[in-house]
Amino acid sequence: MILVTGATGQLGAKTIDHLLTKGVRAADMAALVRDAAKAQSLKEKGIEVRVGDYTDYDSLVNAFTGVDKLLLVSSNDRGAVENRTAHHINVIKAAKQANIKHIVYTSFVRKPTFDETAIAAFQNAHVESELFLKNSGLAYTILQNGIYLEMIPVFVGGNVAETGVILFPAQSGKASWVLRDELAEAAAHVLATNGHENKIYALTNTESISFDEIATDLSATFGKEITYTSPPVDEFESILKKAGVPDLYIGMFMMWAVAQAQGALDVEDTTLASFLGRKPTSVRQFINTIYG
Repeated sequence: MILVTGATGQLGAKTIDHLLTKGVRAADMAALVRDAAKAQSLKEKGIEVRVGDYTDYDSLVNAFTGVDKLLLVSSNDRGAVENRTAHHINVIKAAKQANIKHIVYTSFVRKPTFDETAIAAFQNAHVESELFLKNSGLAYTILQNGIYLEMIPVFVGGNVAETGVILFPAQSGKASWVLRDELAEAAAHVLATNGHENKIYALTNTESISFDEIATDLSATFGKEITYTSPPVDEFESILKKAGVPDLYIGMFMMWAVAQAQGALDVEDTTLASFLGRKPTSVRQFINTIYG
């Protein structure tokens, strides 16, 4: 049996859909959720819903009974990054106690110099989780996912068509943007096929793209010029504060922008294309779909 955690979240839910498309029977799957009331759509698909929380060890052990292979969708806890590591370790320990054989873990892509960048703390939560998983004695597959294409509309702002300006301090840095649905499809491929034990896969696009290029693609889609400006970080922070953006989101915007400026997100790889059997969705295709 395959169990997918975070099954009411977007990545987990999409992975389940792709598993069904690939011919995995609903009877051979289970879904871990925190709130069963939000899992009605899974039940309607014939998926067994099990309730558990990354912070509740006993609930995890109970939920993992009879499971052979587990997709551990990384924690989205908004507190200290150390919380995420603790959550992941809890899941891995519980999986081992429940005699799960294989864990597939959704990590984040990184470069060897990650500890010198703005996402060092975020990355360390994954590094420590990966190390614990590798040392657990369980078979593992680590999916080092790229940054979501779906973050582009968040970063460029909801009124970019009206203002004609992208304001984001990523300088000329590039990122290998990937569609969340295609990462879910790749996860389903790994779960549904053999030969992935003790492997680490970088799941990124085959081309990294800067915000200058995003501005060009938006200009073509809108039929009007969209310009990109990369202000100093402190100026960007002041602009967001004056706009009333909550500090949590300001910190998130600044972290990803600076990381991109530092080249931390510029990792091109063909593994995702291989798993999909086609080229991943490009930034231009995504922008045409969202804004066209």
